[in-house]
Amino acid sequence: MKRILGLDLGTVRIGVAISDPLGFTAQGLETLPAVPKQKLLDSLKVLCLEKEVGEVVVGLPVNMNGTMGPKAAEVLEWVKKLEAALEIPVKTWDERLTSRQADRLMVAEGLSRARQKQESDRLAATLILQTYLESKRAHS
Repeated sequence: MKRILGLDLGTVRIGVAISDPLGFTAQGLETLPAVPKQKLLDSLKVLCLEKEVGEVVVGLPVNMNGTMGPKAAEVLEWVKKLEAALEIPVKTWDERLTSRQADRLMVAEGLSRARQKQESDRLAATLILQTYLESKRAHS
């Protein structure tokens, strides 16, 4: 069974998470620099081949009222490029509140501010992917 890759797109860093082969759990992998874009695409392509990824899920920053703002439009445009480069399905997933949830988890763990900044993107990617995996199981 192919794995699923989860991404939290930021302007500076991209959080990356991956599912287990059965699609039950998400584990944080790494944080990649967001630029240059071509290097990021190349890194993700290599990662997808190495980890046998069959699908990618990208967090979509939907506004709290359910509308799409400029950031969501940027992500949707980037998703098109990502899908073309990776040649596998790329889906979006509503990421509302994942950053806030990630922050609460890190505070509860007692991480320093510096460590929180390091870990927030990866943890957000893990939360995006985990909620996606749970939704898939619920609809199976």
